[in-house]
Amino acid sequence: MLTMATADSSRGPLRRAVVTGAAGFIGSHLCQTLLSLGVGVIGVDRHSPDQHQSAAINLAAILHQPGFIFIPGDLRTCAIEPLLLDADVVFHLAGIPGVHPSWGADFDDYVASNISATQRLMRAATRLHTPRLVVASSSSVYGATDGSPSAETDRPRPASPYAVTKLAEEQLCLAHAARPDCDTTVVALRYFTVYGPRQREDMFIQRLVTAAMTGQKVSIYGDGNQRRDFTYIDDAVSATIAAATAYLPSSIINVGGGTSASLNDILDHAQKITGRTINVHITNPRSGDVPATCADSSTARKLLGWAPSANLHTGIGAQVDWLTAQYAASSLAV
Repeated sequence: MLTMATADSSRGPLRRAVVTGAAGFIGSHLCQTLLSLGVGVIGVDRHSPDQHQSAAINLAAILHQPGFIFIPGDLRTCAIEPLLLDADVVFHLAGIPGVHPSWGADFDDYVASNISATQRLMRAATRLHTPRLVVASSSSVYGATDGSPSAETDRPRPASPYAVTKLAEEQLCLAHAARPDCDTTVVALRYFTVYGPRQREDMFIQRLVTAAMTGQKVSIYGDGNQRRDFTYIDDAVSATIAAATAYLPSSIINVGGGTSASLNDILDHAQKITGRTINVHITNPRSGDVPATCADSSTARKLLGWAPSANLHTGIGAQVDWLTAQYAASSLAV
C-alpha cells in the first residue's frame, strides 16, 4: 500500500481512493498506477465501457483486476456519498474537456459537469470528512501570456468558456476547503497539455500520430508557432498521486512537463518517429487558443518533491507504439 505522507500518523497508508472520470485518459492511467501500488480504487464515470468504445479501450487492462470497482454514474445526478465512504482521497478528474466546443450550444453541459457536479461532490466530501480531494484544473486558466513561465500566484485570465469553468471548479473546491467546519483539504492541479498513450483523439499529438498512420490530413490552426508545455502522462500521474499523499494545506500547483515546444516542433518529432510525412492543412486560428503556455514548476518541486522525467521524443514514441498496436489489433479483429 502507498503510505500517505502526513503529520497525522492516524491516517496511515493510502488504502482506498475514488477516481472520478476513471474511464478518461488521465483517469484510467491514474487508476492503473494506484492499483499497481496496492491501493483499492473505486472508478466512477458516466461513460461505461460496455457502451463507449473509448472507455472500453481505456479500462481494458484494469476492468476485471482485483481491487478495482467500476461504477457507471453521472456526478450531476447520481448518489455520491455511498461512493466516498471510507475513502482516503478523491481524485476528481471528471468533467467536460475542450476549449473550442465550449463556445457553442454545449456550454450549459460544461457548467453542469464542471461546476454543478463539483459542488455536489464537495458537499458530499465535506459531510463525510474525506481527508483530501485532488481536483484536475488546467493551464488554460492563465489565458494568454508572454510565454514566460506561469506561476500559481499569477492572475488568471481565462480566454475561453471552458477555462472559465475550470477556474470556477478549482476555486469552488478551495472555497469549500476554507470553511471552518470542513476537514477536507483540496489540492488543485493545473495540468499543462498532458499527452501519451490513450490521449483523446481531438488532442494535437494524437491527431498528428493518427494522420501519420492513416494518411489523412491534419489541420493546424494558425501558423504552428504556438508553444505548449507538454506533460507526459506518467509524469502527470506521479504528480497527482504525490498531491494525494503529501502533507500540505489546500493548494494550487502547476503540473508541467518542463519542455516548451511549438506545434511545428511536435510535427517534426512525429514525422521523424513515424518515418512518414504528415499531410498538414494550415487554417485560421481558433477562438480561445493562446500563443504559449509554460509552467513554473517550482511549487511542485517544493511541496510535492516532484519533477517531470520524460522527454518529448520518448513520450511521443510511446504514443506512436500504442496507437500502432491499436491499429494492429483492429486489423486482426477484422
